[in-house]
Amino acid sequence: MCDILYGMSKLFGTDGIRGIANRYPITPEMCVKIAISASAYILKKNNKNHRVIIAKDTRLSGYMIESALTSGFISMGIDVMLLGPMPTPAVSMLTKSMRADLGIMISASHNPFNYNGIKIFDSDGYKLSESAETEIEERVFNNLPEPTTGSLGKCYRIDGADERYIEFVKSTIEKGASFTNLKIVIDSANGAAYKIAKTVFWELGIDVISINDEPNGYNINNDAGAMHPEVITKATVAQTANAGISLDGDADRIIMSDENGEIVDGDQIIAIIANYLKSVNQLKNDTVIVTEMTNLAMENFLKSKGITVIRTKVGDKYVIRKMLETNSFIGGEQSGHVIIGNLNSTGDGIVAGLQVLYIMSKTGKKLSDLKSEYTPCHQAQKNVGVENLSLLENEDLQTEILNIKTSHEKQVRILVRKSGTEPVIRVLVEGMDKKLINELVNKIGELIKKYDG
Repeated sequence: MCDILYGMSKLFGTDGIRGIANRYPITPEMCVKIAISASAYILKKNNKNHRVIIAKDTRLSGYMIESALTSGFISMGIDVMLLGPMPTPAVSMLTKSMRADLGIMISASHNPFNYNGIKIFDSDGYKLSESAETEIEERVFNNLPEPTTGSLGKCYRIDGADERYIEFVKSTIEKGASFTNLKIVIDSANGAAYKIAKTVFWELGIDVISINDEPNGYNINNDAGAMHPEVITKATVAQTANAGISLDGDADRIIMSDENGEIVDGDQIIAIIANYLKSVNQLKNDTVIVTEMTNLAMENFLKSKGITVIRTKVGDKYVIRKMLETNSFIGGEQSGHVIIGNLNSTGDGIVAGLQVLYIMSKTGKKLSDLKSEYTPCHQAQKNVGVENLSLLENEDLQTEILNIKTSHEKQVRILVRKSGTEPVIRVLVEGMDKKLINELVNKIGELIKKYDG
């Protein structure tokens, strides 16, 4: 299935390279080739002492991929600094801080443990551009560089990188901020933030109850974390906490729970932060960047506050690109990627969660009060597994979907798109009539299956 998803000449999806570990393209052989090709990309720069940093989440296959990538880089004369388990946003920050040419995060994010992937950041801490990805792909498949027979690179294991990131996160709020009597539950999904997340909040004086923080190589995202928000909602109520924070496997996305056990998704988190910043005249350009998946009610709420909302394609790299183009302060996705432009160059669940807790402490409001500023439209979503992701190019299928959209255009918003990380077509139907949107999402799902054969 991964061959179908990525093709034999296509590696990068919407969020790096991803697939089942030990199956194409996530094999040791391919990882060596990717590292060699990425080395050639950075060796075009004239600076000396080329180096990359590599971190990973807690999947057992991370050891295999880390070793293969390290070998490829060293063979090309590139020094490698190994950080061990580390959140994806930490890699983004540390790549720039440590003056590395590239930052590599080994993770399949929210996917099950048997998946893994490679996310690559440039020297400024941003995910690679499509042109850079294409250049690396071209070398992997058609023009693989010859490793050096002369000077080789070296490998170093870096201690203290987690402390650097923890201090960075704490620096994102004003010094002396008080979180007195604030109690939270944090679910780290047995993933990359299993030590860091609870440490950040505890050091700020918050009463922290940590769950799902004992990774064993197999239990990442397993009935835990942002993909299973029911876990954090139940735990928040059971612990009589003020809020719950649920991260995914690499901690670049967040879902929260209010004190009543109600979910607070990425849209609501973005709205809470943007609305507060607007109220204190700190929202740059009064603009927020979101994606096609963002709830229409959230967009209307922000517009009512005098905030411009711009939509872009799904994927936090597209959000950050539009943020840079518009000089915007905040953006993100309903799924929980939240990017605060002057702090992050990718989604950061820990930073986003801290901003919400800070707003709670400054305003004296409960999280339930902050989230109740608007009522989201009902949304129904379906992921349809397919053999052929180019199915959406079928003109007959396009016509049938268009007919459904046209006949209900005043009642619902419909979005159908192929995934960039999994072999599925994603269907979203949004509106106020819950029964209708459920009927339509199932109808479109069956239609896709019919054309997929």
